Amino acid sequence: MFVSKKSPLKISKHNKVDPECPAPSRPNPFDSDDEFDTKKTLKPSRKTSSQPNLTAPYFSTNPFDGDEERGSSASSKYFHASAARHEYNNDFRDSGGLENQSVQELENYAVYKAEETTKSVNGCLKIAEDMREGAARTLITLHHQGQQITKTHDVAVEIDHDLSRGEKLLGSLGGMFSKTWKPKKNRPIMGPVITRDASPQRRGNLLEQREKLGLNPAPKGQSSTQKPLPEPTNSFQKVELEKSKQDDGLSDLSNILGELKNMAVDMGTEIDRHTYALDHLQDDVDELNYRVRGANQRGRRLLGK
Repeated sequence: MFVSKKSPLKISKHNKVDPECPAPSRPNPFDSDDEFDTKKTLKPSRKTSSQPNLTAPYFSTNPFDGDEERGSSASSKYFHASAARHEYNNDFRDSGGLENQSVQELENYAVYKAEETTKSVNGCLKIAEDMREGAARTLITLHHQGQQITKTHDVAVEIDHDLSRGEKLLGSLGGMFSKTWKPKKNRPIMGPVITRDASPQRRGNLLEQREKLGLNPAPKGQSSTQKPLPEPTNSFQKVELEKSKQDDGLSDLSNILGELKNMAVDMGTEIDRHTYALDHLQDDVDELNYRVRGANQRGRRLLGK
C-alpha cells in the first residue's frame, strides 16, 4: 500500500553533474560529421589540461636590478679619483713626496698638472675675451655719444639762425623817434668742431672688433679652423698636447691684450675729442643764452611802451 517515493533532493543529488567530469553529451543527429570530429578532438585537450605544466625558469628583467652593485662601483671610482686629485694638489706630501712615487704615478701627476695649467690659461683667455667684448661695446657707445654731441651742436647753430631773424624784427619795431636797437653779441656761434677722424689702422681694429662681436659680417675667405690634433696614446704625448694647447692659448691671450691696449688708447682719444667738443658747445650755448636774455629785455620794453 505504501509506495516508497524518492525525495526530490536525493534525485537532484544523483543527477548533479561533476564539473571535473562532465556528462557525455549525446550526439546530435543533425550535426555534421566535421563538427562531430572536432568535438572528439577537444576531449584530449581537457584531459591534458589537468597535467602539471612545465614552466621555464624565471629570469628577472627589472632594469633596476644590480643598481646597488653599479652604484658601489661608481662610488668607489669617484672615491679613488678624488683621493688621487687630493694627492696631486698636495704634491704627494701625505705619501712621502715626489721622490717616493712610482713612475706611473708621476706620469699621471704630470698629465694632471698639465691639464690644470691648460684650464687656468683658458680661464684667463675667457676673462680677456670678456674684457675685449666690453671694451668694444664701450668704444661703440663713445662713438654714438660723439655723434649726439655733434647733433646737439648743429641744433644750437639752427637756434642762432632763428634768433638772428628775431633780433632783426625786434630792431625794426619801435617808434619813429626811438633809438635803433641792436643786439649785443660777444662772439659768433662757431658750430660743431670738425676733428680729424681716427686713423685707418684704428678704424680697421674697430671693424675687426665689431666682426668678432657679430655686429659686422666677417669678410669671405677668412676661416679660423685648425687641423685636429692626433689622439695621444701615452702620458708624454698627453703632456705635449696640453703644452701645445697652452701655447695657443697664451698666444691668443697676448693678441687680445694688445688689442685691449689699442682700444684703451682709442677710448682716451675719443674721450678727449668729446671733451673738446663739449667745451665749444658750452661756449656757444652761453652766447645764445646771453642773446636770448637781451631779446627778452627788448620785447618787454616794447610792450611797456
